[in-house]
Amino acid sequence: MIVRTTEEITGTERDVSGGAWRSKRIILANDGVGFSFHETTIQPGAVCEFHYRYHVEAVWVVEGSGTLTDLETGEQYRLAPGTMYLLDGHERHRVECAEQLRMFCVFNPPVTGQEVHDETGSYPPPQPAA
Repeated sequence: MIVRTTEEITGTERDVSGGAWRSKRIILANDGVGFSFHETTIQPGAVCEFHYRYHVEAVWVVEGSGTLTDLETGEQYRLAPGTMYLLDGHERHRVECAEQLRMFCVFNPPVTGQEVHDETGSYPPPQPAA
């Protein structure tokens, strides 16, 4: 059994900031459960582009508001508490934040917590377990 609080991971290597966004990585690959689970916040006014070429991501919005744009199709979706989106086709996407967004995200395969977004907004491919 794993029990963690966001308070205890704040300020540790599991607490990662990308300027306009912050991700508290609650469950990571080394926890050995097959997915990772994060609490992510995005600051008001931020425009963030992401592209997870090697991961499927599910996002549940619990606070704030904004707009999600599918950069492949141009379709836009309103983000508000209770909205879920699933990037099951590795869609390039943009999140524009009106009110601070707070979201819970699940990644499969799990991230290690050491990934850095590259120039395309993507993480590198997962590395096989040693």
